[in-house]
Amino acid sequence: MSTQKSISGRAWAELLLLGLIWGGSFLSIRVALNEVPVVTTVLHRTGWAMLLLWGVVWVKRLQIPRDPRIWGAFLVMGMLNNVIPFGLMTWGQLYIETGLTSILNAATAIFGVIVASIVFADERLTLRRLVGVGLGFLGVATAIGLQTFASLDLRSTAQLAVLAGTVSYAFASVWARARLGHLPPQIAAAGMLTGSTLILLPAAVLIDGPIAFDLRPATVLAIAYYALIATAGAYLLYYRVLAMAGSGNLMLVTLLIPPVAILLGAVVLGETLHPQAYAGFALLALGLLILNGTIGKPRN
Repeated sequence: MSTQKSISGRAWAELLLLGLIWGGSFLSIRVALNEVPVVTTVLHRTGWAMLLLWGVVWVKRLQIPRDPRIWGAFLVMGMLNNVIPFGLMTWGQLYIETGLTSILNAATAIFGVIVASIVFADERLTLRRLVGVGLGFLGVATAIGLQTFASLDLRSTAQLAVLAGTVSYAFASVWARARLGHLPPQIAAAGMLTGSTLILLPAAVLIDGPIAFDLRPATVLAIAYYALIATAGAYLLYYRVLAMAGSGNLMLVTLLIPPVAILLGAVVLGETLHPQAYAGFALLALGLLILNGTIGKPRN
């Protein structure tokens, strides 16, 4: 079951930094999409991040796994944690605001609790978790709007695609715990990104055509940010914060990402969100705070 630790000042600082980094990724991806097709955009994310993380593995002199079953697990993990969610969310950003994408992305924790409760005996749904999950679903439904389910257009389909990506993340977390939990995090992340890149490279060529590298400076900077900083760097920071603060407290990062993405979307892209999106995020945030034990957990 998720552990709950007290958070040190350093852990809070790094948790906030992680939220800022991931919050900025939505804007950088949207900038890249102005010039780069969807699948190739995702390939850039996994490919460059993969190279950087294998560099970290080499510097740390970590032992690279040789068991084919582990590499098979990397391939599945790459599909569940990168190819499917990155692809769906990146496509979704073509039709919905970056801020709304980040709000819906916060539902990852809600679906993660549900999937984990089905697979693992020590992650059962207590009453507190049920309340948190219920509020989370209500928040998602509010952010999307009931009218979305009445008429299926590109905008509503994009929102549902982002939600489908969060479900894939949930299955990825279960797969990682079951198959990759014994590996050093740097190896697990690098192997996962290798698996996803092996899938995405031929897919990008088949779907988008030859990969172009003569890109505008703004596009290159955007790719560098979301691949090297918001993917490779963020994975390393994620595991640092996990070790310091515990998985329950790490869930709080999902509350820090949307305000950053909303602000950047408004300032840089001129985006505005409907009030229902903010109301939905408030409900979702309340559900997440209940899930991680900040609210409603008995104190000893």
